[in-house]
Amino acid sequence: MKLRPLAIALAAALLAAGCGGGDADPGSTDALPPADPASVTGEVTVLTNRTDLVTDGTMKKYADEFKKTYPGVTVKFEGITDYEGEVKIRMNTENYGDVLLIPNTIVRDDYPKFFANLGSVSSVGGKYLFTDKSTVSGKVYGLAGFGAVNGFVYNKEVWAQAGLTQWPTTPEGFLAALQAIKDKTQAIPYYTNYKDGWPLTSWSSVVGSVTCDTKAQDKLASATDPWAAGSDLRAGDGLLFNIVKNKLSEPDPATTNWEDSKGLIATGKVGSMWLGSWAIAQMQDAAKKAGKDPATIGYMPFPAQVNGKYCSVLSPDYQYAVNVHSKSKPAARAWIDWMLDKSGFAEANQAVSTVKGAPLPSALKPFTDNGVQFIELSQEKAGLFNKIDNASEVGLNKQDYRQRLVDVARGAAPGDLNSVLGELARKWSEAAKLAGS
Repeated sequence: MKLRPLAIALAAALLAAGCGGGDADPGSTDALPPADPASVTGEVTVLTNRTDLVTDGTMKKYADEFKKTYPGVTVKFEGITDYEGEVKIRMNTENYGDVLLIPNTIVRDDYPKFFANLGSVSSVGGKYLFTDKSTVSGKVYGLAGFGAVNGFVYNKEVWAQAGLTQWPTTPEGFLAALQAIKDKTQAIPYYTNYKDGWPLTSWSSVVGSVTCDTKAQDKLASATDPWAAGSDLRAGDGLLFNIVKNKLSEPDPATTNWEDSKGLIATGKVGSMWLGSWAIAQMQDAAKKAGKDPATIGYMPFPAQVNGKYCSVLSPDYQYAVNVHSKSKPAARAWIDWMLDKSGFAEANQAVSTVKGAPLPSALKPFTDNGVQFIELSQEKAGLFNKIDNASEVGLNKQDYRQRLVDVARGAAPGDLNSVLGELARKWSEAAKLAGS
């Protein structure tokens, strides 16, 4: 493919850090400023979904480096496997760590109830990307750990063995490629990660990627059928359904394992998985551990083009937040600032730094070299979108309905693609009418 390179414009000057203060009242709405390394003290507990990095000691190494700048602060970690489920329950109390990743199930309008105000969008937004996604009434309550685009992580050797040398440009072409892998190699063409569930939420990122529309999410707030022919969701959910229906995925989805899947794709036992670009480094690390060349791990965009170009939505990963009830707020803020500005965590994970002006990771070079267009989705109607999504109980950013798609596709539940998507559309339409969209 000979397409012009197109990188993201991520330019802005860094703002000077302010000085810290004492602990704020848990119920205070005052902004929590960056902390002064010379005076901030305390102990903070950080909740994380990266249990692997807690177990292997990686997070402790970050904490040790952090302590060189903030000697008065001690950081402890709590790795949680079922992060979404457990943390949501814990947030019914005041005991949900000092620093945490905002669960996807928390409605943005509720952020002030749970998290400390980190500053105005006009000030904090000048330094960091994605602050519009955690802003309530002009105040920022979360800062993304890093950004990512979405695509298919794939094993280049497996695809080459199947005679595949170009990225598919249509869902039908992608299915044909997976069929070739099934016919010509010993690899499982696609791995759903059905059992762990959360990887299936990555399929929500097709919104905007298929049609290259920055207003794609806003339009869902007024859509009567988000799965209509030609829509982003129809393309994404239809592709997932057909992958499973055509027996191009693992034989028994109920036995998948996220940690094992890294080794499976790294060693050529699996051909591809749809995941955020944050996963590239993890699969490359798995290749190293297996004695394989990490360059074997490739990354390709969703198989759809607009005017001859692929598109991929640039979006934040989990957002760091400070527990509004924390007794060590300045120390908690210090950890977040250091992780974003100084730790190199985003770079180490081949992710997009949320600090404006930072260079893109090398893992995305295939995208920029092949002219993939990066877009950010408008958040203009995010509140209405979330209201409809919650009222409809569809859960566009949750795993449940896509697990059901997989079940229907493999014959473990009644129905077909049209019946499943039709039911979802009915629920969405009814909720949209009640919401007055």
